[in-house]
Amino acid sequence: MPLVGKVHPILASLSDEQKQSLYDYLSEMCPENKLELFDRNIKNRTRHITVVLEDIEHSHNGSAVLRSCDCFGVQDMYFIEKEHRFHVTVGPSAGSEKWVDYRKFGKSFQNPTRSCLEALKEKGYRIIATTPHERDCLVGDLDIQEKTAFVFGTERFGISDDVREMADGFVKLPMYGFAESYNISVCAALILYDVTERMRKDPSLDWQLSDSESLDLKLEWQRLIMKRYDLLLPYAIKELGFEK
Repeated sequence: MPLVGKVHPILASLSDEQKQSLYDYLSEMCPENKLELFDRNIKNRTRHITVVLEDIEHSHNGSAVLRSCDCFGVQDMYFIEKEHRFHVTVGPSAGSEKWVDYRKFGKSFQNPTRSCLEALKEKGYRIIATTPHERDCLVGDLDIQEKTAFVFGTERFGISDDVREMADGFVKLPMYGFAESYNISVCAALILYDVTERMRKDPSLDWQLSDSESLDLKLEWQRLIMKRYDLLLPYAIKELGFEK
């Protein structure tokens, strides 16, 4: 299972300078078009925004949201599993599970919802729940200066009481039809489009990954495209003289 902000165990003890040398070394064995894609995409990756899905019933919906996160450059995603477990559905995800870091909070936690949201608050995120509410605002009016985690509830019942209690705010999308709500994957895509577009146009926001985060992520992307990576990595580290 991918973990948010994962780093290969062998790389954990290396300095950023050593990691850069390793990335350059391994790049000689990577297709040039892939490296160009890494350089382009890394500039648009962000952890300023993240997404939380609470106990969704249908994994294809979660997989579609995973795909939207990748498309909008949102690097991290969280799944809260209480009654329902999430499994990547290949069609809707379109392979995005390879490129987006995600973590599950399941039944190993006494209260998966509270554990997830507390972990996010410790990382500096404010919690914004997506639900019609007397204190909500339209997504276009939401201030995005702070790091923000958008929480989406179950398809039938929405967010739980724990989310309502721990949320720092509530947001909704405008609606003009007879339906009572958007599909969860559509809702997430619309919100991510709005907030990431505004985020990128705001010169006051430091929304991009740090140099260190970017390097770790590019090394992970290298691993995903290279054959026999687990054999090449220790060889490269030895060749570069990084072994202790």
